[in-house]
Amino acid sequence: MTQWVYGFGGGSADGDASMKNLLGGKGANLAEMSSLGLPVPPGFTVTTDACVHYYSNGQQYPDGLRDQVAAGLARVEGVVGKTFGDPSNPLLVSVRSGARASMPGMMDTVLNLGLNDQTVEGLATLSGDRRFAFDSYRRFITMYSSVVLGLSHDDFEEVLDDHKDRLGVTVDTDLAAADWEKVVVEYKAVVERELGTPFPQDPHEQLWGAMSAVFASWMNDRAKFYRRMHDIPESWGTAVNVQSMVFGNMGETSATGVAFTRNPSTGEARLYGEFLINAQGEDVVAGIRTPQSLTRAGREEMGETAPSMEEAMPVVFAQFVDVVGKLETHYCDMQDIEFTVEQDRLWMLQTRNGKRTAKSALKIAVDLAAEGVISQEEAISRVEPSALDQLLHPTLDPSATRSVVAAGLPASPGAATGKICFDADEAERLNQLGDAVILVREETSPEDIHGMHAARGIVTARGGMTSHAAVVARGMGRPCVSGAGEIHISEKAQTFTARGRTFKAGEIITIDGSKGEVLDGAVAMIEPELTGDFQTLMAWADAVRRLKVRANAETPLDARTARGFGAEGIGLCRTEHMFFDEARIAAVREMILADDEAGRRAALAKIAPFQKSDFVELFTIMAGLPVTVRLLDPPLHEFIPHDEADIDALAATSGLDAEKLKRRAKELHETNPMLGHRGCRLGVAYPEIYEMQVRAIIEAALQVKKTAAEAPIPEIMHPLVAMGLEMKYLRELTDRTAEAVFAEAGDRVDYLVGTMIELPRAALRAGDLAEHAEFFSFGTNDLTQTTFGISRDDSGRFLQAYMDKGIFETDPFVRLDQEGVGDLIRIAAERGGAVRPEMKMGICGEHGGDPASIAFCETVGLDYVSCSPYRVPIARLAAAQAALVSRGGAAREKDR
Repeated sequence: MTQWVYGFGGGSADGDASMKNLLGGKGANLAEMSSLGLPVPPGFTVTTDACVHYYSNGQQYPDGLRDQVAAGLARVEGVVGKTFGDPSNPLLVSVRSGARASMPGMMDTVLNLGLNDQTVEGLATLSGDRRFAFDSYRRFITMYSSVVLGLSHDDFEEVLDDHKDRLGVTVDTDLAAADWEKVVVEYKAVVERELGTPFPQDPHEQLWGAMSAVFASWMNDRAKFYRRMHDIPESWGTAVNVQSMVFGNMGETSATGVAFTRNPSTGEARLYGEFLINAQGEDVVAGIRTPQSLTRAGREEMGETAPSMEEAMPVVFAQFVDVVGKLETHYCDMQDIEFTVEQDRLWMLQTRNGKRTAKSALKIAVDLAAEGVISQEEAISRVEPSALDQLLHPTLDPSATRSVVAAGLPASPGAATGKICFDADEAERLNQLGDAVILVREETSPEDIHGMHAARGIVTARGGMTSHAAVVARGMGRPCVSGAGEIHISEKAQTFTARGRTFKAGEIITIDGSKGEVLDGAVAMIEPELTGDFQTLMAWADAVRRLKVRANAETPLDARTARGFGAEGIGLCRTEHMFFDEARIAAVREMILADDEAGRRAALAKIAPFQKSDFVELFTIMAGLPVTVRLLDPPLHEFIPHDEADIDALAATSGLDAEKLKRRAKELHETNPMLGHRGCRLGVAYPEIYEMQVRAIIEAALQVKKTAAEAPIPEIMHPLVAMGLEMKYLRELTDRTAEAVFAEAGDRVDYLVGTMIELPRAALRAGDLAEHAEFFSFGTNDLTQTTFGISRDDSGRFLQAYMDKGIFETDPFVRLDQEGVGDLIRIAAERGGAVRPEMKMGICGEHGGDPASIAFCETVGLDYVSCSPYRVPIARLAAAQAALVSRGGAAREKDR
């Protein structure tokens, strides 16, 4: 019989940390901590397999689950000495999600489950604190009604705010027991009014309702968005953790908090986190109350007056420091920990490998390796390659004038400038229009995830360093200022005020997430300096990777940027981008309008010097490294306007004949230009175009050879080749032109001739091409288009529906389709390599900067990947991780 339920607590557990795929990250780590003898409230985990079964079978639970849950509950009752639903000695539980990949705040949680009108009286008697009992009951009604019954959280907040206003108090802790009893009565009335039925009183009904809600939350909109953003498969499902409650809201000797064993923003090796006395966990992360620092040093650094945990609870704090030290030592990584203190007794509720900024990830990995805790290979595997993107972009210029309009907490480092926006949906809309946005909220919630992703940065008026906004922003690499209490937001007026000034939606502000400041207007930025831990880790990565990393670049700026980021050449130089330059577009149009070859050659002669100078610049920057130059690829109609008014305007300014332009535009029009007269078909129809480009490449290489320390290595690439005879013709054209230049110059350079594999036929007949091509560059953008029959320019209209329905797990233009497109690459590599064993092969599509696609390139045995300049470091690290995996070394934990 399948085991759906795994128990933990009381010094033992059915599972352990290695069972993360089955028990989810939270359940696996609760089991591990229990086995280590740490103080963990007992409970049980319903497996991710049960969730998968639930969705595969019309949202029906698997046979045997109810009996196993009952047995798990009985085990917990035995450990804690309380009974679920017993009016005089009630066991209360929390019900939490627990996917194998951390998804903070994306799924649902219910605390204090098991309370009803009878058990709340029992809890009051047992605890001797009637206020605590009814505070817990009102929290449970709010959470259960929101998560399970589908009511709005605002309905209950309105009731509570009215009570506070009548009493003249501002914080929840000022309410007495009698006040909470009245609130509970009104809360239950809200439920009956909205649903027509009383609030559920049966604890077992409550339990199954909450478990169903957690499973359902796996498919809520925010969870789906988060999974897409972090590449988490829907098929994984979530576990459910049912755990006996411990209470941080039992007075001044109780507390709850969140801690990191190292600073998640900087990586500094000291305890970092926050706690609240007389509170439950939701109070810390939701920003409802201002949390206090864990350590005295942290309190003094932040200028806080409220005592730290170290000062307020010194005995428990010493126990806590000992436990968290054991956890970091055991897991060999920075831990993110949730804990509760119940009447001076410490309880550990969760540990996991903490989310961190890229800067922090680098420092922690390098430091742990230096401390001998992990190897250099493991350090390489610890850093998420895509997270490096956070380090590769500008930060605020320290010498720039700063007009600070508000200050808060430095929740997530980095800087951003954008328009003020107060709504997540509006932030997403403006981002789609190309506007940079700063999302300003009272506090964020999981429902804001799409707006946070769309924004360049985030500001919240409430919340601490471990609030929802802070944690999610750090995971996204967005700068964030949280807890900026001097900001007062008016949703109705769409303004915020701070320090006597008012700012409207749409006005420009800048945020400095490293200092926790909000600044007026746009502030100058500076380029990052990639030194220290970055250079150390990248040197380790370069020592183990096999794949070379090149850049897609055709401008000197892009080439220098790429070289600075460690690119080992250019894998794709698109020459058509050079043709659009204002200084040469007139000659290009003259060539297109020419009536015969002589006319075309006359126009091309005007373009040739520009082409040569372009290549001289690139070859100089990349001296000694390969530069793959793609000859003209787009159809000629792209170089002339199509609208009659635009053609008339062009004729008036250029002196070109308007009627001839219109006639030529009509002649060049194609029903499907992507599959028309483009690529090497231009070289076959108009060989003089490719002859001019080859001559410019070779002449430039010869010129740079004379002045540079090392000669450039041009690789001349013919696009869109489908047949061996095409490749033969183009190879002969290239060699004939190059030899003519060599003869004129009395000198030579080495060069290669190859093709871009972007058509299924080219992949299938790669052996034919390899007889004449010396390298293959897989143009995975077009190969994906031609394999699927999908235009990447139009796919956004429907691909989301495919991903929502589980037909595509990811966008195939972002993540290489390894089954279809990948098979074509494998076939081409095998067949091309069989004909020409020394064949050089790489990819130059957007997939060249995607870590999962890079891992595929490693398995196929390609020689290099090429990507945009800012993704070169990402590709270097991903290539190293792929090499480690392929040789059985330390594998990166993608789903930690």
